[in-house]
Amino acid sequence: MQFGIIGGGSWATALAKILTDRGNTIHWWIRNADTIQYLRKRHHNPHYLNSVYFHDEQLQLSDDIATVVQRSDALVVCVPSAYAEQVLQQLSPGMLNGKKIISAIKGILPTENELLNSYLARHFSVGIGDYFAVLGPCHAEEVAAEKLSYLTFSGTDTAMASTIADCFRTEYLTPMVNDDIWGVQYAAVLKNIYALGAGIAHGLEYGDNFLSVYIANSARELVNFLRKVNEGMETAKPNYAASVYLGDLLVTCYSLYSRNRTFGNMIGKGYSVKAAQLELNMVAEGYNASKCMHRTNQAVGADMPIAAAIYGILWEHVAAREGFKKIETFLV
Repeated sequence: MQFGIIGGGSWATALAKILTDRGNTIHWWIRNADTIQYLRKRHHNPHYLNSVYFHDEQLQLSDDIATVVQRSDALVVCVPSAYAEQVLQQLSPGMLNGKKIISAIKGILPTENELLNSYLARHFSVGIGDYFAVLGPCHAEEVAAEKLSYLTFSGTDTAMASTIADCFRTEYLTPMVNDDIWGVQYAAVLKNIYALGAGIAHGLEYGDNFLSVYIANSARELVNFLRKVNEGMETAKPNYAASVYLGDLLVTCYSLYSRNRTFGNMIGKGYSVKAAQLELNMVAEGYNASKCMHRTNQAVGADMPIAAAIYGILWEHVAAREGFKKIETFLV
């Protein structure tokens, strides 16, 4: 199977490392031609995970996305959700025919407020059986350091999901499979929102005891939403204590590698959203996700007071201290 990667950030670089360490040759689209030239000359990404060394013979680099798509059987889409539509609009409608699409996006596409699979179905006629999602708990920095990590590959075609997952199996990466394609994607979106809130709490100098109660309540809120979304879905009953749900929430809320936690910490310390974005210099998916999930839940109708409070802080200019005083009142 020929793999293509769309994106040049830290997570795309980590996935490229995993695939090449497994012995795969990859076709890799990176927007910036200078970055491509640097990779060819110095064998590492100058902007992200620059400790990761690549071998020339395993990389087919291009700033022409159509070329990468044409040469790949399976495409790993790994760009921030806010920019995914802009990237994919470079392709003509039939270019994804017969391709397996693996989403490494942990957000909602903002124009129509939808998951990537819905966008691809509308614009490229990609069926749900050809669509998969790869999710954590996993940090790019720990992949770079080859610390034992876990990924879940989700798809309605679990046999193909298993085949794809095996292409990512290394001594330091253990893949798992499930079939809850909608649930795992929404869980990845929500955990970023809650992790951003955990960062705000830390910036406001709440302690570990409060944070543990906050995360427990966030987990309950996340599960309530997923159960609403999965009503009527033909999937096995998910185990919401599994690593792709609870584990990913925990690591994103607690880890110092979490950009959402870092972003939230700055908000809690008094940074404006704009100042935090400039300081972070990376995309914190939880910021845009909070607005997208606020809109999504207007249709779903789940009880989500924590997510609503974080949305208020980020988008409605509610003071962080005031927002968390409100959160205090409904934690159990």
